Amino acid sequence: MSDSAGDDPSRRVYRPNVDHHFPDEKLNTVLEFLDDDEEIEAYLEAQNVNAVDRMRYNDHGTKHIEIVRNRALCLYDLLKAGNVDFNGARQQGLAEADESVIIALAATLHDIGHVVHRDEHAFYSIPLAADVLDRVLPEFYDVAETVRMKGEVLHAILCHHRTETPLTTEAGVIRVADALDMERGRSRIPYEHGGRGINTLSSQAINQVTLQEGDSSPVMVEIAMTNAAGVYQVDNLLKAKLEGSGLEEQIRIVAVNTNENREQLVERIEL
Repeated sequence: MSDSAGDDPSRRVYRPNVDHHFPDEKLNTVLEFLDDDEEIEAYLEAQNVNAVDRMRYNDHGTKHIEIVRNRALCLYDLLKAGNVDFNGARQQGLAEADESVIIALAATLHDIGHVVHRDEHAFYSIPLAADVLDRVLPEFYDVAETVRMKGEVLHAILCHHRTETPLTTEAGVIRVADALDMERGRSRIPYEHGGRGINTLSSQAINQVTLQEGDSSPVMVEIAMTNAAGVYQVDNLLKAKLEGSGLEEQIRIVAVNTNENREQLVERIEL
């Protein structure tokens, strides 16, 4: 999975061949496996039907998963650079190299439950993702490690919505990364089909989201928006998911209105 954005890819896209602040060899091997997996590819395409075609909701298919996984791994890298502790793999007796694998697998499979229904999809994702993990994890782990990795990945998947509280830093990353897919491209399909709900309109107002090292925190999320409708994405979605993620003190959010052609109701907000 890759992002064609023209800005600095280190702020938006995970690049396997550059230096990271964590051991990445196992992750890169797992990513290659996932990208070649026919069943996962089929799920990513099928899970968008209920969300977009039937409910006129924002994209929850292949592109959404691509963006969430990229942003999750970039967020993880920045947090590791800031010496943030990750407890999920460690408390299971797994290696540091397994932290990023947990994040990548959870990001890839977190919305798989949409093939059943958009409503309560996080709960439907658990049995479906468990079946996929039962096939994928033994390619890289022994039986005991597979059990522990499976539990950590499913925990992160379940907690990507606000119903359940993340108990690991890895799960917190997934929860926040899911909300970082807020740019106008995500709402393209429902917008072109006539969708004018607040999720669609607010996504249309977001030009770009970048991740970078912060001055007062390990991560700064910078959001460029063209009008005040984008505040809904920032405040009601991203801020709401950051709260309770366990990463509230590690991530700073700044949103800037970049539209210079009209009177601006909101020029800049910081959360």
